[in-house]
Amino acid sequence: MSISALAIAVSEPAVAQVPRQRRAWHRAEDLAAALTLGAMVLLPLVESALRRTFHTGISGASLIEQHLGLILGMVGGAIAAREGRLLALSTLGDTAFEGTRKLLLRMMTATVSSAIVVFLAVAGAQFVVLERGFGKTLVYGIPIWTIELVFPAGFAIIAARLLFRGSDRWQGRAVGLALTAAMVALLSLVPDSATRLFVPALIALVVAVVFGAPAFVALGGTALILFWQLDQPIAAIPISHYELAMNPTLPSLPLFTLSGYLLAESGAPRRFVRVFDAIFSRFRGGPVIVTVLVCTFFTSFTGASGVTILALGGLLMPILLGARYSEKNALGLVTGAGSLGMLLPPCLPVIVYAIVARVDMLQMFLGGFIPAMIMIAATIWWGIRQSPKAEPATRVFDAAEARVALWQAKWELMTPVVALVALFSGIATAVESAAVTALYVLIVETVFHRDLSFADVTRVMSECGLLVGGILLILGVALGFTNYLVAAQIPEFAVDWTTRTIHSPLLFLLLLNVFLVIVGCLMDIYSAIIIQVPLLVPLGIAYGVDPIQLGVIFLANLELGYLTPPVGLNLYMASYRFGKPVPAVLLSVLPIIIVLHIGVLLITYVPALTTTLPRWFGY
Repeated sequence: MSISALAIAVSEPAVAQVPRQRRAWHRAEDLAAALTLGAMVLLPLVESALRRTFHTGISGASLIEQHLGLILGMVGGAIAAREGRLLALSTLGDTAFEGTRKLLLRMMTATVSSAIVVFLAVAGAQFVVLERGFGKTLVYGIPIWTIELVFPAGFAIIAARLLFRGSDRWQGRAVGLALTAAMVALLSLVPDSATRLFVPALIALVVAVVFGAPAFVALGGTALILFWQLDQPIAAIPISHYELAMNPTLPSLPLFTLSGYLLAESGAPRRFVRVFDAIFSRFRGGPVIVTVLVCTFFTSFTGASGVTILALGGLLMPILLGARYSEKNALGLVTGAGSLGMLLPPCLPVIVYAIVARVDMLQMFLGGFIPAMIMIAATIWWGIRQSPKAEPATRVFDAAEARVALWQAKWELMTPVVALVALFSGIATAVESAAVTALYVLIVETVFHRDLSFADVTRVMSECGLLVGGILLILGVALGFTNYLVAAQIPEFAVDWTTRTIHSPLLFLLLLNVFLVIVGCLMDIYSAIIIQVPLLVPLGIAYGVDPIQLGVIFLANLELGYLTPPVGLNLYMASYRFGKPVPAVLLSVLPIIIVLHIGVLLITYVPALTTTLPRWFGY
């Protein structure tokens, strides 16, 4: 079974057979996401080649790339809604109730969510009307507003799909549609509704979020209600979304993610395991080193540690069990190692943090390198400490096997070199580096190894678009919410209160770690970045904490969120992959959580671990 199929199985039960017409529409969506992502890979490379060879280029190439990213985000968001895989802040509705209560809560959540997304579609339409009045063009006379139509169209499709998934029966869907229409009419037509209905609307949103409404609905709905209460135009939300899409670094996010997904879906995991096993199996704790290094590599490229567990779990567990590690320790190691790599280039959360915090992405990667090595070393140390007392005799190093393994994996082993040289050499922009890496991996897996067919590549690109779309939806609507916080001077109030209450920077850092651990328990890493970073960055500055160090502390703590209930995605992925109850998985990984917490405290109180490399590179 492919990774995408496994992920769907984990997140949503199988749905009845899809009618032929709908299947055709789904294939068209998948193809649109794949073609858009393919164009994003080729455009910066062609433009760069023309610039260096013929001293010319493609007019407005960077603008085209950014607008392609906008299209990919909305198409990917629509696909995520179709598959029921939009990130949520809570899963209480699915886990705490059964039977009729669960069905009613599901319909209520879908109704509130779809009503909010309808208003986002209306806001998008208002934005398009405003932009059409300005008459601006993209390139070659193409009006920008025609591209921006993806806002109302995308949100309308997502609203319909949220409503559709609210019930398995058409009667239930009809009731949901009627309730959604009534809710939209009530909020739109009742005189002085902004005053009268402000509190009920906020309560309805909170209840829907608690019982499983998507994270972007939580943030977008909050922004809508606040702008509505202040009698401000809701078109400000898609305006903020559009500003985000125009960030010149943003297209690197889907391109680096594509590289990781192509690697994970190919035979690369098997080849990497063979290489590391051939080299390190002769050492005590060799299986541990193999597990940690392979998991770290894949997580750094996919940005999704759950994907690492799904792709590698079946390969690594037999190695650990064959070396006589207990099943508990083997399960804990594979689950815990899946979250490593989050601080290494070109991992997705680092890019998202850099965009939201408005810090240099390369500085973030440099700052995170030594802390990442500490977390990796700590995990290996724990794993070796758990080596069985009657460990099998150390294998004699087989030079022939090592040469064969290295030769077979030589192209994949060059992938980090390609990415890092392109990123840090200065010969390419971040987007060009991401495009080079994606194209390199695509050629390796389709031409050299022939692991992936055209159909496989299309599917992987669609899966990548789904992940990126879900994240960009959250990023886009959250920026509107963030702008409201800034306008209301919430960060300034937070800084003033905190600095008056907490006088010691050391105490602030300790409390920050405690707070982030709690956040990691309750929110996925992307939602946490988008909601908390605008508030925490000013606080860090007030206490003299280097912004790069603050980012590394932030991400290192939230890395543990993947291992901590109730949100801990890796717990659920490992539970599904290995057929173990979630509490058993948590118990197995608890020692690694403790070890990693010690590593986080070391990173927190020794700033040089984070700031040294950026200074060496002249930042």
